[in-house]
Parts: sequence; structure tokens; C-alpha cells
Amino acid sequence: MDAARELLSRGITPSVEQAAAAAAVSRPTAYRYFQNQRELLSAAHPELAMRSLLPDSPPSDPIQRLDLTSQALVRLLLQHEVALRAMLRISLEDERDEKNPLALRTGRRIEWVQDALAPLKTVLPRKRFRTLVLAIAATLGIEQLVWLVDIAGVKREEAAQLMRASARDLLHAAL
Repeated sequence: MDAARELLSRGITPSVEQAAAAAAVSRPTAYRYFQNQRELLSAAHPELAMRSLLPDSPPSDPIQRLDLTSQALVRLLLQHEVALRAMLRISLEDERDEKNPLALRTGRRIEWVQDALAPLKTVLPRKRFRTLVLAIAATLGIEQLVWLVDIAGVKREEAAQLMRASARDLLHAAL
């Protein structure tokens, strides 16, 4: 996993074979742990599998909860940008089918935003709550970071601020 992280940080999307070579382990050994590239990349960044980005004793205010979640999410995006770009590229190249779901694109961001907005679940109608979660989640991802930096020409820190402000503004508008 360390070798995969290192390769990703250099802009290389490693195969299991490449990670094994970089880690100086045999291919069969590597394949005992990771059946394919997706498993390897998912294991290289276990923090992305967290159910919540909130602290152990989160506030009850949805605005504060969203701020904490968006801050943590954007920090993860910036910290793992190269790897997330690689995951995005792989997910865009993969063909989606029932037997082979996109392991790297599992909707974690939706779960994190839903967790942040949980106090509103009993206040808003179910459909409105879901729409709000999806709208906010749509502002906080590698796709948005790539667009802001690569297309709009915004510096990464400014992009992070814009993403968080967009999420906050959507919540304020809904409230």
C-alpha cells in the first residue's frame, strides 16, 4: 500500500504488478492481498472509507456540522489530490455493470454530507432532504476541484474555499 501511495503521489496509477515491484515483493504475494487495481487503490487510502467526518461529539447545529464535514472533506481532497485524480480517471474509464461496480466511486461523499445534515432529516420532507444532500455533495468533490483548478484556473486553496462556501450557501438557502 505504501508503494501504491508513493506511485500515486508521482502521478502514476499503479497496477498490482507495479506496486509489487516498487515494494520489492513478488507478484503472487501482492495478488494474495489485492485481486485487482481497484482493491489496491481502495486499500491505499482507507480514510476514504470512513462513515463520518465529524468528531466523536459533533455539534447539533447542521451549519456547524456541515462546516466541520466540508473542512475535513476538502482537506482530504487536497491531501490526496493526485490519488483521487487517478481514481477519478480510472472510474471514468471503467465500464459500469452489476457484477463489477465502480469500487472507487461508492458515494462516500453523499454519506458524509447526509451525516452532517442528519439533524435536518426530521425537519425537512424526505425528498427535499435528499435533494439538499445531493446538491451539497455535488459541490465537494475531486471533480469540482479539478474543474476549478484546471478549467477555471483557480489556486487550490481558493478552490477549497469556493467549494466550502458553495456548500454553506446551499444549506443557508435551504434553511
